[in-house]
Amino acid sequence: MVNFGYTMMCEQAGPTELVDNAVRAEGAGFDFAAISDHYNPWLSEQGHSPFAWSVLGAAAYATHDIDLMTMVTCPTRRYHPAVVAQQAATIGVMSQGRFTLGLGAGENLNEHIIGAWPHRSQRHEMLAEALEIIEPLLNGETVRHSGSYYDVPEARLWDVPEEGVPVVVAVSGDDSLGIADMSDGVVAVQPDPSLKRPDKPFYGQVALCYGRDEAECRKRALAEFRWFGLQWPVMAELPDPRAFDAATSFVTEDDVAAAIPCGPDVEKHVQAVRRFVDAGCTHVALLQIGGEHQAEFLEWARTELLGCF
Repeated sequence: MVNFGYTMMCEQAGPTELVDNAVRAEGAGFDFAAISDHYNPWLSEQGHSPFAWSVLGAAAYATHDIDLMTMVTCPTRRYHPAVVAQQAATIGVMSQGRFTLGLGAGENLNEHIIGAWPHRSQRHEMLAEALEIIEPLLNGETVRHSGSYYDVPEARLWDVPEEGVPVVVAVSGDDSLGIADMSDGVVAVQPDPSLKRPDKPFYGQVALCYGRDEAECRKRALAEFRWFGLQWPVMAELPDPRAFDAATSFVTEDDVAAAIPCGPDVEKHVQAVRRFVDAGCTHVALLQIGGEHQAEFLEWARTELLGCF
């Protein structure tokens, strides 16, 4: 059995709309709702970037059964690891144990707002050390830590869910896979079965652009998601939406449509999702492109798409 998720994409909708859509996703039969945690959108055309943790708190209170998760948050620059642990524990309590903390090494796009962006190997070291702080705090332990990047003289979380908070880590290759082995599961940016760990949840995410007019969907995908074809080493380094705009100026509508299913043909979307299912993903989050097109997507997913699996 594969668990299907709905993506609350902060870059393309405001905070109230994101919560409303999480409620709709629960009604449509989705198993979980995943939220991105950005300070900036990838492109200015997307037009939004509210604070993900406020949205999660509201979604935890507004929903009843659907699981929630970050996909993903970076615990190394904008947030101190001890603060991330407190955020996660609070959402875990508010959701009555429905929250999973997804972590990653981050992108310059969001993290450079508080200072210089570290090089790749240093980012991975910082993420591994952050886990040494976050996981014991979420287990109810008192943490005293003096490390290469973080100091925690003494910290304890006073509100922690009895069920705990699972922690999963996003991976893009061998360097980050070693860090993920320290966690409860893996989030993959590509449908690569070699990233799956035995007996652990394996998360993937699929971008879709559903709509009744394929031509309009192709235009929307180009306008808002042309950054999608950049390789992760590039995506992690670019500093702002203007840089992503310049880096994708050569991308065509055909390029985007070749990578992202566009239009009403359910079989196109099924094939895109199937790549992650066949790679062994236990959880697949679906991401509908276009903030104003979420309600129609969720109704279509309920009546047509989810029943194909």
